[in-house]
Amino acid sequence: MNRTAYIQLFLLLALWWGGSSQWSFVLAQAHRVNQDGSNTTLYDDGDSYILTPEHGTYVDGAGNRTTWGRDTTRFKSKKNIPIGQYQWVLEPRLGTIIDAENNDTVVHDFYKWNATDGYTGEYNYLANIGSPRLSRLYFNRNNTSDEFLFLQPFSFFRGSLQDFRFTNTKSPITNLAYHSCGNRQTGEDRVRGYFATNINKRAGLGFKIDYSYGIGYYYAQPNSMFGSTFYGYYRGDRYNLHAYIGINHMKMGENGGIEDDRYIEDPLAFGQEYTPGNIPTMLSQTWNRNHEQHAYLTHRYNVGFSRTIEVPDSLKPIPPSASALISNLPDSIQTILRQDSVMRKLTVDSLLQVWNDTLTVPTEFVPVTSFIHTFEMSNLKHEYLSHNTTQNYYTHNYYGDANEMSDLTRALSVRNTFGVALREGFNKWAKMGITLFGTHKLRSYKLMDGLNGMMPYTEHDISVGGELSRTQGSRFNYNASGEVWLIGEHVGDMNIDGKTDLNIRLGKRDTLVANLHAGFMHRKPTFFFRHFHSQSTWWDNYDLSREVRFKVDGTLRLKKLGTKLQVGFENVSNYTYFGMQNTLLKGKDTKSVIPTDFSHAVGVMQADNVQVFGASLSQELKWKIVHWDNRISYQTSSNQDALPLPTVDVYTNLYLLFRIAKVMRVQLGADMRFFTSYYAPDYSPAIQQFAVQDTNHERIEIGNYPIIGAYANLHLKRCRIYVSARHVNAGSGHSFLVPHYPINPMTIHFGLSWNFFN
Repeated sequence: MNRTAYIQLFLLLALWWGGSSQWSFVLAQAHRVNQDGSNTTLYDDGDSYILTPEHGTYVDGAGNRTTWGRDTTRFKSKKNIPIGQYQWVLEPRLGTIIDAENNDTVVHDFYKWNATDGYTGEYNYLANIGSPRLSRLYFNRNNTSDEFLFLQPFSFFRGSLQDFRFTNTKSPITNLAYHSCGNRQTGEDRVRGYFATNINKRAGLGFKIDYSYGIGYYYAQPNSMFGSTFYGYYRGDRYNLHAYIGINHMKMGENGGIEDDRYIEDPLAFGQEYTPGNIPTMLSQTWNRNHEQHAYLTHRYNVGFSRTIEVPDSLKPIPPSASALISNLPDSIQTILRQDSVMRKLTVDSLLQVWNDTLTVPTEFVPVTSFIHTFEMSNLKHEYLSHNTTQNYYTHNYYGDANEMSDLTRALSVRNTFGVALREGFNKWAKMGITLFGTHKLRSYKLMDGLNGMMPYTEHDISVGGELSRTQGSRFNYNASGEVWLIGEHVGDMNIDGKTDLNIRLGKRDTLVANLHAGFMHRKPTFFFRHFHSQSTWWDNYDLSREVRFKVDGTLRLKKLGTKLQVGFENVSNYTYFGMQNTLLKGKDTKSVIPTDFSHAVGVMQADNVQVFGASLSQELKWKIVHWDNRISYQTSSNQDALPLPTVDVYTNLYLLFRIAKVMRVQLGADMRFFTSYYAPDYSPAIQQFAVQDTNHERIEIGNYPIIGAYANLHLKRCRIYVSARHVNAGSGHSFLVPHYPINPMTIHFGLSWNFFN
């Protein structure tokens, strides 16, 4: 071949290489292995990825799992709609992302989802759905500071910020659920809708609507609750944002409990049989209402660098073969190359070099420093209304007409936190993350001021703190944080908290997961322990001592064996709590426990020192289709007058688990809740809080009574259904969870949940 032929050949190659669109495949594409084992390409839009085939996801350099964004052009029919999602929660103060289980589509034990007494029946509550509740297990209580005291007992319906789940989904998902019990005169209904979708692979939004209404089996106890939440997020390399707005309206009828426990324990003593709805109650036209608005925004900007990703050979693009490289050349050039082997080799080598030069080297963004801002605003309007009040029910009447009560309380909280974080893992020496932050909180309250209107209170606080954490370890991780209040109402408060997680492989059979937590808290009692004004309840406690809490607890869990042991100890100095302060009416028996023999009041109390020890052992047993889940808890309190706890609390669940025609999952069984007798806390409608029984009078023991239920829990494709009977042993014994508030009689419950993907 002469010189002119060589020049002509390379000119043609250059012209063809620059103009042909058929060679777009040389752009590098990162690959991953799906959960179904298939190998597909990710979006080739120029973004950088780190490849982690495990679980069918990838994580970018900022720690974001964001591969789910749906490309609708890839799916031409509904049969190909991808199904998959994962959820996470946030640490409220700094917006740290924590992976979480998807509790909206859990199949197992779905029949417990709408149970106010909880999944293992550990809560005392007032019988009707959504009513205030209190855990009998001390170490499962939320003892953190909460300015809005009235909302704490409503954890069943309301939930908390740290439990709210953000969702990343392959395709839009809608979940509709309906729960029903009883009839129009006594029953309860709950309707819930949940929707989540991705805007793209990094951003998503969704909303949740929840409505619950329970008339109640006992007189004057209807509950009506409506909640709605809208959320959105963006998880990019450099910028992350999470936001949500929640609104809750909760209206609760208060009947004050039944007039005499003998209506349940010894109905023949009254000469006739009473149905639950006909048993006389202490109050009739009394309501508590809570109207809550909550807004939350956390965002951060990451500063860092990009680095090359080491891609496994199995995932690297495969170089084209020699025949593929020259197959699209003009026929005249292919003829020349077939006749000249040397020229063919030179041409193929040149094309391969160009192919390699045009490959996009995969990179990842590595955050080094994050600048964080978190904003949180909560607004509460609390109302207490009582008409035709039972004579002598309240001990005090500070103003107005005792038969026509209308009290109003308002509270507003605005918190801003600014932080700077040195991120974990940006080089091999950065084995932990370091964060410094400062917080300003404004709290505004309005309380009743007699007949003169409302009395305002305003409090400011400034605190600073730091955090050390390791979250990327395969076996050992930890988090240690501290915060001290420098300016404001809570100046001098301090909070130190530390957690560790350890995974230990026990051969090939099992893994031991060990979690240890220790905390120290020195704090001033929250506002509503210090101040509260209403027509029947009034205090200004300026001399309350600071609470000092030291707590150590831990968990050991064997994953495959199904064994879990929880142990905890806490010492509380100046333990602050609510206590009943009843007054025996003139001429009544001093040993009486009948509510109508007393007038009622409640106050704030402190105990010098209280120690609590608790241990809980859970074990899951199975043999073929027979399963038996058990949990037994032991507790002891050094001061049962201030902090009453049952010594033993048991939950057991025996069931069969099998499939019908390989498509329907069936869980069929019975469960039981039981706890030893103790002086369970009473309930005060005036402040919508649980309060310990008055130690100056005879007290009532609750417990030593099993609560038995039976159920059928079914799952077919995207549908979950259950039918359950609760309290099947009704009719004998002291069936109370709260003094003077009997448990509902045997009830039949039905529930349905359906997932839609589109």
